[in-house]
Amino acid sequence: MLCRQQLSRQLAVRASRRPAQRLYTTALCRSSALCPRTAQLVACPPSTSPSHPGYVPTAARFSTSAVRRKEKDNDFFNQKLEPLTEEEKKANLEKKVENVTEAELAEAKSTTSDPPAAGDKSESGEAADGKGSSAAGGGASSGSGGSDGPGDGGRKGRKGADKALQKPAVPDVYPQVMAIPIAKRPLFPGFYKAITIKDPNVSAAIMEMMKRGQPYVGAFLFKDENADDDIIRNADDVYDTGVFAQITSAFPVHGETNSLTAILYPHRRIKLSTLIPPGSTEVKKTEGEPEVSEPEVPDPIPTKTDEEAQREKKGDVVASFEEGVVAPKSTETQTEKYEPTSFLRKYPVSLVNVENLTEQPFDPKSQVIRAITNEIVNVFKEVATMNSLFRDQISTFSMSQSTGNVVAEPGKLADFAAAVSAGEPAELQEVLASLDVEERMQKALVVLKKELMNAQLQSKITKDVEQKITKRQREYWLMEQMKGIRRELGIESDGKDKLVEKFKEKADKLAMPEAVRKVFDDEINKLAHLEPAASEFNVTRNYLDWLTQIPWGQRSAENFGIKNAVTVLDEDHYGLKDVKDRILEFIAVGKLRGTVEGKILCFVGPPGVGKTSIGKSIARALNRQYYRFSVGGLTDVAEIKGHRRTYVGALPGRVIQALKKCQTENPLILIDEIDKIGRGYQGDPSSALLELLDPEQNSSFLDHYMDVPVDLSKVLFVCTANMTDTIPRPLLDRMEVIRLSGYVSDEKKAIADRYLAPAAKELAGLKGADVTLSDEAIDELIKSYARESGVRNLKKQIEKIYRKSALKIVQDLGEEVLPEEEALTEDGKAALEESQKDKGKDNKDPATSEASEQETTEKPRVALKVPDTVHVTIDKENLKDYIGPPVFTSDRLYDVTPPGVTMGLAWTQMGGSAMYIESILQSSLRPSSRPGLEITGNLKSVMKESSTIAYSFAKSMMVQEFPENHFFDKAKIHLHVPEGAVQKDGPSAGVTMTTSLLSLALDRAIDPTVAMTGELTLTGKVLRIGGLREKTVAARRAGCKLIIFPEDNLSDWLELPENIKEGIEGRPASWYKDVFEVVFPLSDADRALANKCKICEWEKEHGSQSKKSETKDE
Repeated sequence: MLCRQQLSRQLAVRASRRPAQRLYTTALCRSSALCPRTAQLVACPPSTSPSHPGYVPTAARFSTSAVRRKEKDNDFFNQKLEPLTEEEKKANLEKKVENVTEAELAEAKSTTSDPPAAGDKSESGEAADGKGSSAAGGGASSGSGGSDGPGDGGRKGRKGADKALQKPAVPDVYPQVMAIPIAKRPLFPGFYKAITIKDPNVSAAIMEMMKRGQPYVGAFLFKDENADDDIIRNADDVYDTGVFAQITSAFPVHGETNSLTAILYPHRRIKLSTLIPPGSTEVKKTEGEPEVSEPEVPDPIPTKTDEEAQREKKGDVVASFEEGVVAPKSTETQTEKYEPTSFLRKYPVSLVNVENLTEQPFDPKSQVIRAITNEIVNVFKEVATMNSLFRDQISTFSMSQSTGNVVAEPGKLADFAAAVSAGEPAELQEVLASLDVEERMQKALVVLKKELMNAQLQSKITKDVEQKITKRQREYWLMEQMKGIRRELGIESDGKDKLVEKFKEKADKLAMPEAVRKVFDDEINKLAHLEPAASEFNVTRNYLDWLTQIPWGQRSAENFGIKNAVTVLDEDHYGLKDVKDRILEFIAVGKLRGTVEGKILCFVGPPGVGKTSIGKSIARALNRQYYRFSVGGLTDVAEIKGHRRTYVGALPGRVIQALKKCQTENPLILIDEIDKIGRGYQGDPSSALLELLDPEQNSSFLDHYMDVPVDLSKVLFVCTANMTDTIPRPLLDRMEVIRLSGYVSDEKKAIADRYLAPAAKELAGLKGADVTLSDEAIDELIKSYARESGVRNLKKQIEKIYRKSALKIVQDLGEEVLPEEEALTEDGKAALEESQKDKGKDNKDPATSEASEQETTEKPRVALKVPDTVHVTIDKENLKDYIGPPVFTSDRLYDVTPPGVTMGLAWTQMGGSAMYIESILQSSLRPSSRPGLEITGNLKSVMKESSTIAYSFAKSMMVQEFPENHFFDKAKIHLHVPEGAVQKDGPSAGVTMTTSLLSLALDRAIDPTVAMTGELTLTGKVLRIGGLREKTVAARRAGCKLIIFPEDNLSDWLELPENIKEGIEGRPASWYKDVFEVVFPLSDADRALANKCKICEWEKEHGSQSKKSETKDE
């Protein structure tokens, strides 16, 4: 029976005899007389296939046989050489045939010879190579990484009288090597490692080393994990313990020039004794000395005797190769000394002097070592059950051992444990640096235990994820099986049939019109024939859902009680007589007819008068459902009429949504801010409202999504707007406009007493407290803080007063009245304790934390009861302590108006306001003066035209009434309207401007309590204006006693409530003469004085003075 080593050698010889190309390569590798081209081919290292340039085998799974299979395909070192002549080719061919014959004879002799001795390095290297090629990643004993690779250097020698080629051996002593720094993790003896070389000098040095057959380097680990360099600059940058490694193969890096990937096979541990930095080993040349190139192949060195070899191992002399010619024993015949690393001096690489490290002797039968070995093996078994990669690596390692038992070599077992573990670099380096086998095994066990913990954690995470996925898949599979079984037994149909039945049940309860019912039946049939996975299935289902949620034929029972409506409307709002009367009329008509039709009302008024809130009160009075949506800034017509069903995410319009929410056909829909509707590229929403708000068309309103007519004739539409100027005329024509004017002081005071003050008091938590807001304080609040037409600002000021009162009461009572501990109820205390416990937890679930916080904040608290001894009164004197100084300090801009100043009345979106017109004379009247009119005050086009008309009519009026007064013939006048930052426009300032100009011309002041409004024509006709109610409210607020308005507005004046007209006299005017007689009550003497010509008087006075000066000059 052959031993394992003999069997391996026979297999190697048989394999070498089969392919002729390998025989040629093997023989040529061992021949010393080679031509340059042949030497280059032999020096080419093994590599991966060119089709896989990026393949880098790992340290644990790399195979020497895999490298050999790719030797033929590598062309990384195929450099261009000069072509050989025919004679050289012929000579080389004859030499190859001779060498092949000698190689076959040598292989045959070695096969039949006795097993090599333990100290025979050549035979041990061959045995190691056989084991390395049979197992991927398996480490072997110290030996050659392969006999056929380019790293196999050797020399020609003689054994007896015949030539024999032998495999090279790894030198035991190699004191100086090129050092390569390693990052991240160290190398361990017996385990391959692939590294990438980026430095071109190091790459060139490796190329020449492999060409010379000396591919040996020292690999040392960087201390800095982030270091990335191919040269050691300082010995302190790396650990002093490394490995002596052989470069088994190298191949280029794809896409990178001057870079290569080298496969290292560590043989033994070494220690760095001295670093020779780059540049310090260069040989300096003298001037004029010719350069001598280094020979590509070293000269043969005679083989030493056993005694000499033994001395070399003990000293610092480089071990010679076993192959070569037998040299004489005398050292005198040796002509030169060969240094293996001398050729590296021309490269800027790092060279180091190293010493071999040997393991400390140990007792293989030690109980500690056996125990640690068993523990490592047990850990390997546990890791192998969780990780298939570990299982393959362990199997490969076990097969690669020469003894066949991993327990017999505890040192290698420790190295293997560290090599396959993903530990910290420092921990792995400690394992490499440990020469005591027991200590090394303990450190390797620690690293392997951590790897086991990581594997267990990874396995746990994987199992949890797989369990969740498996559970969901299992539930889905069981549900599908259950559905199939029930469907086969007829117990239950699928979801589609159930959905169809649900839609049919809902449709049977509705009074659908015939056309709608037909559409419903068609869609139901379509849904029944569609697969649930089809995209159209969801579209049809959503459409049927909306179609069955419209309240076809369902109406709420309306309340036609007049008294109930009056009670409800008066409870919520004060005043608004026009609105309340219109709602009572609506109820009365419905009571007489037994049914009501939908109406379209539009409330127009300034902000804060209750337009939106009155809509909710009307719905409550009529017992109708209420729905509100705003169209302010709306630019998409689809918001009104919906989207087409073909669009993704299509929805019906807001009106259909209102019917779905209210579930009645007769709700009250409030369309807010209709005067602020926009227009965009998606369409004109105001045009879409024409169909919606037309009583003749909305009985068959067609929504784009529903595509069936919907009856909206029973819906009561209420719209709100601040002004009608921006509402399109066709839309405004379809609505019944009801104007809500601003509130006067009496109305504001009543609203504050009945509604605003009690609500604000309760909101501030002072419902049962003795906090009183006096009537004088409310009057001062309305007069000096809230003069607008609405009550919104008044409400804010009252709420501020009560908030300040609450703060003052709590501060006066102090914290001792109701401590924080007593303020919480029992539930609140429990929630507080729970929240404090949650705060102490560092790793709490966010979802649980959010739920706990929400639960804590919702716990009730005990309300602080204000004692009966506390009394707070807010009156006129201390009002400013609560809300600050007054905003308005006077009622009028002018208490006494000078000539040329007149008070007019204007109407804005905020209500009515007083507007003064001022006129002055820019220069004194002289015969040389030129007349003119300058206008300022940010007036728009309509008011500019009004000023021009007023100027022309004023000149005409002076010519007719005062022909001798030539004021306008020479006067340069400046007319101004105060508050130039506010734009002003409108056709109601003509009368006021004319009066201002005539006041300046006649030099007579106007009564400051007189206000006027009206537009004027060139002939003096006073035209009708709008907003008389708002203007009357503004006049009363300004303290006016007389209002002059157009006679055409007399009906509007008569309809005004008496509380608004109280204290104000109304004077209608049809022509401006009527106005002139009121504002300029002139006697005959005054008329005669006004008819005098001031220019003539100036000429008489200045003319006589000029004549006197001329006489003196003569």
